[in-house]
Amino acid sequence: MHRRYQFRWTAMSSTTIESSAADPAKRKPVPRYPLQSRWTIFSAGFRPFFLLGAIFAAVAVLLWLPVYHGDLTLQTALAPRDWHVHEMLYGYLPAVITGFLLTAIPNWTGRLPLQGAPLGTLVLAWLAGRLAVTFSADTGWLAALLVDALFLLLVALAALREIIAGRNWRNLNVVALLTLLLVGNVAFHLEAHLGGSADYSIRIGIAVVIMLISLIGGRITPSFTRNWLVRANPGRLPQPFNKLDMVIVAFGGLALVLWVALPLSPLSGSALLIAGVLHLVRLGRWAGDRTVGEKLLLVLHVGYLFIPLGFLLTSAAAFGLIPVSAGIHAWMVGGAGVMTLAVMTRASLGHTGQQLTASLPTQGIYLAAVFAVAARIAAVLLPAWSDPLLHLSALGWAVAFLGFALSYGPTLLARGKPH
Repeated sequence: MHRRYQFRWTAMSSTTIESSAADPAKRKPVPRYPLQSRWTIFSAGFRPFFLLGAIFAAVAVLLWLPVYHGDLTLQTALAPRDWHVHEMLYGYLPAVITGFLLTAIPNWTGRLPLQGAPLGTLVLAWLAGRLAVTFSADTGWLAALLVDALFLLLVALAALREIIAGRNWRNLNVVALLTLLLVGNVAFHLEAHLGGSADYSIRIGIAVVIMLISLIGGRITPSFTRNWLVRANPGRLPQPFNKLDMVIVAFGGLALVLWVALPLSPLSGSALLIAGVLHLVRLGRWAGDRTVGEKLLLVLHVGYLFIPLGFLLTSAAAFGLIPVSAGIHAWMVGGAGVMTLAVMTRASLGHTGQQLTASLPTQGIYLAAVFAVAARIAAVLLPAWSDPLLHLSALGWAVAFLGFALSYGPTLLARGKPH
């Protein structure tokens, strides 16, 4: 027996990456679906993955400090630094990316979202991966690899199935990037076991994350900005996604490929420098200066700013001017950390029927995250102050993500009006 569903049009949901300038008649209908889970937490992908991802992000960094100082030893087969990098790059970020995609894909395809037991299975796979990696000294590196890789494999297959079923070919590039992230994760385990360090696979993962932010962040930031400015502050509007954006994203991808292969080469340094300037030009076309009155929008522009900053700092490192980790932390703590918090807060509000505005606690979350980035970059550039700045950065990061869990946890766990 076929169940009938009503459909409605979304006027730019908080996760769709369609341009607001697109013809509304071409947008996919988003179903008004009955909840298929008795537990609210498993009624939509953003609920468990945003909440658990935020808690894990804070706990993992707070654990990292005593590990870094030699006061705590984890039962992991990875070197301490590699465990920290892996769990941020291939642990926290895939959780948030999955929460976003499981919420966005129904808007792209018009199909029903993943709920209930299938969603719970994905959550368990992610949790199993975190335990397997952290206790891999006991389970063995190969078992940890297999358990850890399962999550991204399932997510990529689920995304591919929905995009093909919905004939949403334009977003197949997201599946390709998910697959590259999976390859990077597998390579991380292999490289760490065979070579003792995972430098190449770390760069692969970072490059994939930067490309995801360039593609998705590069669409939602100007789209949401345009929608808000049209209503609240008429005047200069962001430029819509066009061929210039395609060129900038493509050149950024080329620069990242060169960096992955030749991180300290003048060739990659030059490409990274040009990519940084191009991404600054791109950001300048989005009228971010006109969003100061709405911090929920402003934070998207601030988060994206760390993408060109990361390119420029990594370029300087390629020429031997500064340490490599300055650019990496600009990308990861800034670009990835701030942008994921920006998306998590907006999506959590929009998809539970809340008003799309940043409350004072939310603004505090953003400030703590930006402080964490500034302190972490300064810790690299000011070695005499490295230790206190490192602790301040970890504190800011933990405050931001625990603040999200405390402020948004009740919303994510409560039944709200579907957006």
